[in-house]
Amino acid sequence: MTRPLRSALTRSTLKWTAMGVSAFALLAVAGCEQTTRQTEAGSSYEDQASQTEATVKAEPVETAEPPASTTQSRAAEMLRGGDDATPQQAKEFLEAAAKDIEAMNEYASRAAWVNANFITEDTAWLLTKASTEYAEMQTRLANGAKKFNDIKLPADMERKMGTLKRGSNFPAPETEGSAARLASIMTKLDGLYGKGRFAVDVEDKRIIEILDTNEEGDDDFGKLGEEAPKGTIHLGQATKIMAESRDPELLQTIWEGWRTISPPMAKDYDTMVGIVNEGSEELGFKDTGALWRSGYDMPADDFTKEADRLWGQVKPLYNQLHCYVRFELNSEYGDEVVPLDKPIRADLLGNMWAQQWGNVYPMVEPKGFNAKSVDITALLIENEYDQEKMVRTGEEFFTSMGFEELPDTFWKRSLITKPADRDVQCHASAWDIDDKEDIRIKMCTTITGEDFQTVHHELGHNIYQRAYQDQPVFYKTGANDGFHEAIGDMIALSITPEYLVKIGLMDEEDIPSAEGDIPILLRQGMDKVAFLPFSLVVDQWRWQVFSGEISPEQYNEGWWELRTKYQGIEAPADRPADAFDPGAKYHIPGNTPYMRYFLAHILQFQFHKAACDMSGFEGPLHRCSVYGNKDVGERFDAMMKMGASKPWPDALEAFTGQRTMDGTALLEYFAPLQVWLEEQNEGRECGWDMPEE
Repeated sequence: MTRPLRSALTRSTLKWTAMGVSAFALLAVAGCEQTTRQTEAGSSYEDQASQTEATVKAEPVETAEPPASTTQSRAAEMLRGGDDATPQQAKEFLEAAAKDIEAMNEYASRAAWVNANFITEDTAWLLTKASTEYAEMQTRLANGAKKFNDIKLPADMERKMGTLKRGSNFPAPETEGSAARLASIMTKLDGLYGKGRFAVDVEDKRIIEILDTNEEGDDDFGKLGEEAPKGTIHLGQATKIMAESRDPELLQTIWEGWRTISPPMAKDYDTMVGIVNEGSEELGFKDTGALWRSGYDMPADDFTKEADRLWGQVKPLYNQLHCYVRFELNSEYGDEVVPLDKPIRADLLGNMWAQQWGNVYPMVEPKGFNAKSVDITALLIENEYDQEKMVRTGEEFFTSMGFEELPDTFWKRSLITKPADRDVQCHASAWDIDDKEDIRIKMCTTITGEDFQTVHHELGHNIYQRAYQDQPVFYKTGANDGFHEAIGDMIALSITPEYLVKIGLMDEEDIPSAEGDIPILLRQGMDKVAFLPFSLVVDQWRWQVFSGEISPEQYNEGWWELRTKYQGIEAPADRPADAFDPGAKYHIPGNTPYMRYFLAHILQFQFHKAACDMSGFEGPLHRCSVYGNKDVGERFDAMMKMGASKPWPDALEAFTGQRTMDGTALLEYFAPLQVWLEEQNEGRECGWDMPEE
């Protein structure tokens, strides 16, 4: 998340910011936290702002510098709120709190970085210690901030108090030992996922064909020795099988196998929910879901409606895509495997979680288009790219827009390739270790078009982190948590054929004609459009878990009800009674809020359209690249430098001229595809809730 445990698709780690320290691993976006929330300030406080500010002195609080690795709190002495609280006391409390947070951030970030890169019992212990201290600090500061609830403060101070009260996505209650217990559970859950492996039949030729890394003639050719120690495989290998196999039986076996790692998480997850709900209630929130939703500069219930509104805008496009893909899969697998009046089996869509469908694109590729296609993976291999060159190419995109080069420490300290000698958290993430220049990425990069885009995405987090480095610690995060993700993804939208020509990856004569736009847009849509409902489901499920609407006994049933409702997919077979399938998705045991990804998939197109408009581009939106446009870079930088210092509508307006999130830019981008899909689906029964005859 980004700041509080800032991770960004990023995992910065334990870092503060408006939304929370999801513990050590948040993997979600560098600003991944909630971040700004509209305070009751605004008009009600503006009347007194000038009078109140006149009573606030400018001198900083004089305190001794505590060791960064302790939770000794200078702010502890400032908790003098209540009936006699004054604006001056609030100012002193905020200044002391900022020093506490800054002192803790780097220590906690380094502990999280080491654990993510060396997953052992010892590093887990270090991370638990750091996260316990961090959680205790957050709890103390959040409860301290509550003491100033009843006094009028300038809007900026009120905003900072709000970020303290929302300091953690997973707050521990004040009860002694709660923070330590919570940190231990969260670290355990994260570790269970990171070390997850499951047994396979090492004699299965279908598996050997995909996973065997030996060359013909090697002693181990045709065997799974090093690839499957003790007859088990890890997620990366399972993901490869899911992407490449077209055997429904094998896909079901691998899909079910990965989900054997998560049942041991369920009891601890339930315990964690109880702890963080208690902590959220102490802070004045109905439950933890309400706390999460309160950080979008609007009341929590209004944000629920806002998410539904945005989904309603884009749902018709998703429904057309679902209908088309199901029909094509039916042509491949037949009615028994893919009935045309039922949800699609979740294991048939080329992804372990059916969140993106691009890996099965060859099965649904449109016929009759003679235009050339673009295979970025093949281009990377043909041009002898290695992992570092992929990252340096991503860096050059940003420098072409006027941003500074990445610091030397980035190249020395980032993890760009998967080590062969140890377990690491491979999920791609961007880190800001010291709130200054020590920015890094961590990903097990492969030479693929997907990772080429991911590199651009992660670097977007780093560029954003560096842009707001001069903001107060309370505001070092995205304008809302969707902004961080959207910025990286907006850049990836500029990876057009024209861009690939400019960087020398392909020749100009190989640029597809307009006739080839439909296949390209379909391939993109199978990732970006298919992802939209999944990105809603993850937090819809957690909101209902936190509220008690879904009980522990219903964890799995509730998960699949939502996935069928929104995505139109279902498990390949009845699930075991002890199944905990949500835990097979990193962001659940990694405790990373997911709504940011849904918002990012809306905002990235909104940003992209605004950037293309200001660049003067006049063609179809999906053909636009802002590579090399320094005017766009300058305005983009101005928005990013705001961090979370203003409500997100202000930041959005600074770049796009609009104050509301809007899905129409996404619809414009995919407009040719939607028209084509509607033509293909004419006469078909679309949907998955059709009554039985």
